[in-house]
Amino acid sequence: MQDEKSQHKNKDKALKILKARLYEKQIEEQQLANAKDRKEQVGSGDRSERIRTYNYPQNRLSEHRINLTLYSLEEIMLSGNLDEVINPLIAHTQSQFE
Repeated sequence: MQDEKSQHKNKDKALKILKARLYEKQIEEQQLANAKDRKEQVGSGDRSERIRTYNYPQNRLSEHRINLTLYSLEEIMLSGNLDEVINPLIAHTQSQFE
């Protein structure tokens, strides 16, 4: 990178090029991370990708994302109190970000 006769000008030019390359690499890594996060949030769209199952004959509610099974479906549906389902989901989500 010796285009100039001055060492200082060559050094400044080299630092500018280095900063530009590092910035491009950082942007690329950020875009890859964003794409990965987006893909994880969207999922595959496959029919077998289940979130929650309500099985009335067995009085069972299954939350497939965190492998939670509750045998109190009727109570949950009648009371409308979803805390038994929501609190473990929140705890699981928070544990992923720690």
